[in-house]
Amino acid sequence: MTIAIVDCGGANTASVRFALQRQGCDGTVTHDAGLIRAASLVIVPGVGAIDDTMQRLQRHRLDEVIPTLTQPVLGICLGMQILGTRSDEGESDCLGIVDNVSRRLHAAQGRPVPHTGWNRAQVSTPDPLFQGIGNDNWFYYVHSYALAPGPDTIATTMYGQRFSAALRRRNFYGVQFHPERSGRGGAKLIGNFLQLAGRDITRVAS
Repeated sequence: MTIAIVDCGGANTASVRFALQRQGCDGTVTHDAGLIRAASLVIVPGVGAIDDTMQRLQRHRLDEVIPTLTQPVLGICLGMQILGTRSDEGESDCLGIVDNVSRRLHAAQGRPVPHTGWNRAQVSTPDPLFQGIGNDNWFYYVHSYALAPGPDTIATTMYGQRFSAALRRRNFYGVQFHPERSGRGGAKLIGNFLQLAGRDITRVAS
């Protein structure tokens, strides 16, 4: 099994690799389209600004490559947001895999933005990604923008407003939280994603 970690320039690339290593495997950080196409699994991490991330992908034409992938793909945090069409954060078009726009969270007293900390994810649609993970599991979030619940949402979180904690569109998954920093629940989710290698999931949840 080969795992490609798309080089988006995000600060969480090393922690994603460490999380994979704790599962007994490793990933290759790359912007090489050939390696990404050939990988068993692809992870799109992201910590940073939407325009910078999309420009980096465009520089290597990965904005054209990623939507054509047929193996399981997991976008993390900003890597999930770029699966949508656009974001309020910047001017760049995103990948357009999911018909949804990333909106800024609403700040309030006792509820600052960025949303930083631990929250539960309420699973709304059973999916192999959440196999063995109940609604009592806590996940770690660091973000100011999020995708609203929609047809592709498989889990939600409440932070003043309900937003998509996880989504799935065919073989594309996204999680707004950081599973690589979410303890046992995050490790279980990463393990579940690894189990998708070699499975034809492109025709499911179309």
